[in-house]
Amino acid sequence: MKFTGTSHTFVEPTDTLNGEITVPGDKSISHRAIILGSIAEGTTEITGLLEGEDNIRTINAFRSMGVNIERVSPGEFTVKGVGLRGLSEPEDVIYAGNSGTTARLLTGLLSAQDFFTVLTGDASLRGRPMSRVITPLSKMGATIYGRDGGRCLPLAIKGSALRGVEYDSPVASAQVKSALLLAGLYAEGDTTVNEPRVSRDHTERIFEGFGAKVRRDGTSVTVSQAGSLKGTKVVVPGDLSSAAFFIVAAAITGDSHLVIKDVGVNPTRCGIIDILRRMGCGIEFENVRNGTEPVADIVVKSSTLKGVEISGDELLPAIDEFPIICVAAALAEGKTVISGASELRVKESDRISAMATVLGKLGSVVEEREDGIVIEGVEELKSAMVDCFDDHRIAMSAAVAALKTNGGVQIDGAESVEISFPGFFALLSKLTL
Repeated sequence: MKFTGTSHTFVEPTDTLNGEITVPGDKSISHRAIILGSIAEGTTEITGLLEGEDNIRTINAFRSMGVNIERVSPGEFTVKGVGLRGLSEPEDVIYAGNSGTTARLLTGLLSAQDFFTVLTGDASLRGRPMSRVITPLSKMGATIYGRDGGRCLPLAIKGSALRGVEYDSPVASAQVKSALLLAGLYAEGDTTVNEPRVSRDHTERIFEGFGAKVRRDGTSVTVSQAGSLKGTKVVVPGDLSSAAFFIVAAAITGDSHLVIKDVGVNPTRCGIIDILRRMGCGIEFENVRNGTEPVADIVVKSSTLKGVEISGDELLPAIDEFPIICVAAALAEGKTVISGASELRVKESDRISAMATVLGKLGSVVEEREDGIVIEGVEELKSAMVDCFDDHRIAMSAAVAALKTNGGVQIDGAESVEISFPGFFALLSKLTL
């Protein structure tokens, strides 16, 4: 593997992956730990926090609002909370970079503050729809102005007195749910979010750890107005979305045996495990332990994968893993059909189009559909140069695909992996030596 120090990385094929690794902390939980720690009273100690670009955006946002956040050592931070009403108006625009989580969750939180804020992001994030959080927040009394008819960043947010509502979300989205629950901490009365299906529940879990009153009933979640939150200790487990790249890498390379230590295996996140097992991937959980979040060591062996049909309901808990599922499908026996995935058109990139383009260049037979993709598996992919569309998950998926090519893959824009997985290429290189 050759990293030029700019944007180009060449990943060579390999015959096997063996060893024991850890992956960075869960990105979703890291965001929430910073947010809740900032508005709690007292000190919150966080270990295992992901120091990727997205999470640094969230840290910088709260520093700009007067929160003392100190880095003690790699992955270890202390947050001196200012309480629910202790944030101060930032002197400048809050820049979320490429982080949709930062933008959407902060939109909910900032709607309830007694000051004015402007929230923006990079070109990609400014093109992603924010109406799915703005619409329900407006029903709560929020005052939010945005570009493109009020649906896109930059957003101008004037803090308002909010009232609790019961909102029937048309989509199952952890970001939408979390934005409303954060606003609900400040709103008069109860705030209830009803989803068509259960989305990731990291917010509900961490709310309870900080002392917020949360009630769950099937696909409904209710939070009550909070008088205060209390600082606590948060241990962030390894990110299953990051582990997924190495799970597939071990599965597609011969005679592999890989152990990924201390990974979060929250059931609302394990869609990728269920899909890969159904494709024939040999995955086992060992040393399972339960706390705020369930954690386990994941053991994976090289496997003969088979094509499957994946519906939108099955893909929902694995929506972030779509690119690496496509790589597994490209090297599986038979055809894989993924449907009900239109939401992927408005991620960091149009991930359906991006993966169709990448796999097409690598010699896979791909049919792009409006809400998904059809992939015919092959025994080996071909060498090529690919563009990752400035999307970290596309870049890492291309790197995994390179392991099973006839000559390797050059990835343009590889620096984007810093968003969620600093050190990814170094770790992959270590396993392939």
